Amino acid sequence: MDNRIPVTLLTGFLGSGKTTLLNKLLHDPGMKDSAVIINELGQAGLDHILVRNVESEFIADNVLLLDSGCLCCTLTNEMADTLRDLFFKRALGAIPEFKRLIIETTGMADPGPIMGNLLNEPVIGSTYRLDAVIVTIDSLYGERQLSDHIEARKQAAIADVLLLTKTDLVNDVQLDSLCSRLTTLNAGATQYKVVNGEIEPAKVIGVGLFDLSRNAQPTKWLRPAGKDSRSKGKIPDKLHEDGITSFTVTLPKPLTWEQVEPALLWLISHFGEALLRLKGIIHAVDQPAPLAIHAVHHTLFPPTLLDGWEETNPISRVVLIGKGLDETRIRERLMQI
Repeated sequence: MDNRIPVTLLTGFLGSGKTTLLNKLLHDPGMKDSAVIINELGQAGLDHILVRNVESEFIADNVLLLDSGCLCCTLTNEMADTLRDLFFKRALGAIPEFKRLIIETTGMADPGPIMGNLLNEPVIGSTYRLDAVIVTIDSLYGERQLSDHIEARKQAAIADVLLLTKTDLVNDVQLDSLCSRLTTLNAGATQYKVVNGEIEPAKVIGVGLFDLSRNAQPTKWLRPAGKDSRSKGKIPDKLHEDGITSFTVTLPKPLTWEQVEPALLWLISHFGEALLRLKGIIHAVDQPAPLAIHAVHHTLFPPTLLDGWEETNPISRVVLIGKGLDETRIRERLMQI
């Protein structure tokens, strides 16, 4: 059992409803054991959250205890420092014990480096784990933002869950068009339609992509972009805007983790700048169960053992999402495992 603190990364373009969503989540009774980090550039968002929390008080440096029972702090230094500080204050009893952490980023943030920070240092990787990336998409202006801003496309491309906000302000044709575009960009993400931030916390917090006790479906997480089902060696003929592509590589078998890991390290070393996200399932003969793997830029996260999960036809495959990835070279190297 993984006892590390699950982290939800909440991002989305400017004005897409992140703060409204977070405000509703923090007022849910089931969220009282939560901590939230808010980027200092989003100070207005912090004020919005605290406006209904007049009983809030400082308890340790910049950490606030909200009357909902949640902790809130602004990001005043490096993300890694903030994560360490929160954990050590929790361990020392300087702040109440929290069971989950939510990180809200600014609207123009590239979530990749933040994800990398979560497991880039031993202290952080041993105490926190990424649960899911949640991205809010403005239903009214989302298509325009996806067309005009690479940040919006990056956010949507690496999401695990896409929340289409302000759906009451658009008609069905507009909404269907946005949903279709998002599916093309990221078919692996679950989409929910949201009005005024109202959504069951269980749909976005503690998603448990690999928690088999919650009937998780890792295969859904691995769906590639588009509707095609590419086999090994086949090059896609469809490119996303700005060269953002998603493709799947089916690995040869049998294989071992000792064979796979060096190939993945080579991949992030050579293509880390272009790699927005990597995710995969490896059926290694030297492991007691399948392994779920993922990476962001130059950071390869520790694999997660999917104990008790089986596939009818076990196939090791890797999904890569990136901007300007050399697919031919990547396929050649992975097929040499």
